[in-house]
Amino acid sequence: MRSNADNFSLEEMREGVEFARRYGAKLFVATNIYAHNEDIEGLGEYLCGLRDVGVAAIIAADPVVIETAQRLTPELEVHLSTQQSTMNWRAVQFWKEQGLPRVVLARETSFEDIAEIKAHVDIELEVFVHGAMCSSYSGRCVLSNHFTDRDSNRGGCCQSCRWKYELQREGAPALEEAGDAFTMGSKDLCMIEHLPQLIELGVDSFKIEGRMKSVHYVASVVNAYRQAIDAYFADPEGYKLKPEWREEIDKAANRPLNTGFFLDEPGAEAHIYEPEEKKAPYDFAGVVLDYDSATGTAIVQQRNHFRPGQEVEFFGPGGTFFKQTIGEIFSEEGERLDAARHPLQRLRIRTDRPVKPMDMMRKRIGS
Repeated sequence: MRSNADNFSLEEMREGVEFARRYGAKLFVATNIYAHNEDIEGLGEYLCGLRDVGVAAIIAADPVVIETAQRLTPELEVHLSTQQSTMNWRAVQFWKEQGLPRVVLARETSFEDIAEIKAHVDIELEVFVHGAMCSSYSGRCVLSNHFTDRDSNRGGCCQSCRWKYELQREGAPALEEAGDAFTMGSKDLCMIEHLPQLIELGVDSFKIEGRMKSVHYVASVVNAYRQAIDAYFADPEGYKLKPEWREEIDKAANRPLNTGFFLDEPGAEAHIYEPEEKKAPYDFAGVVLDYDSATGTAIVQQRNHFRPGQEVEFFGPGGTFFKQTIGEIFSEEGERLDAARHPLQRLRIRTDRPVKPMDMMRKRIGS
């Protein structure tokens, strides 16, 4: 469903599987398009390749993909994609009877829907808790097909709902009273304030939209949800949402947020008709590659411009977070620099606290 992305080769997936295993994680692959005839050739070979590199499960929507995987690669779990728009317990029961161990519910599913499904069917449920919402029905939109011949349901959506439109009578100029051009995109979903309710309903897995997003966005959002989930399981009775978790999400979010369909059916207030209310206030400045505890010096790979005297934030897994002012910057060879100007350059800077490889550094835009 992301045909325009720089997708992974099988060999890159093998590396991903090995990396994930070191951290006790599993790697799933989305094979969730609705296939046309020309998409079928090579499907079996591709699924066998996924199995051979150690992928744990595929996420699928089209029955031909599901049937082919179950027949040729039974070692691969098959999880039902949200593209199937599954919202009721009878449909979930059907897919369980087809041998699927997990269903990713439609984005339109409510708390009440989930409770009823869990009351009737013993199966793993996965739900979206954060990311873009579709103006159509869980991605079943054909505006992109009509406007640009890019197939929304084969990963080519051109985001037609976020274009600017004008109200116009047929054969007449745009109506003056219509005002400025408008969009009709949905606000993004954010459920970090409602994780306890979802956990207590029996949801097994939370899904965060990450494809086509920056590494800074994914790291910020996943880190916040991870901390909230761990805090809940450490002390369910005493759990409280920390304001800094929501602040972390706001530092990466680029559209307004709401709770989607979980609490009630969203109305006009859940859509974006005018210029978006905010943009992410922080830039991804660098990623830590190594740290020398003897000198308190980190090797940082530059991602966006920063300079001495500028305040930055370091953050990482497990709650690593602190602010500091950048002191002297040196190239890896020891040359003093007046600024970090070159993307991917490896730099040496002193940090006020210890950092770890893959910790990230960001700066406030305009600082």
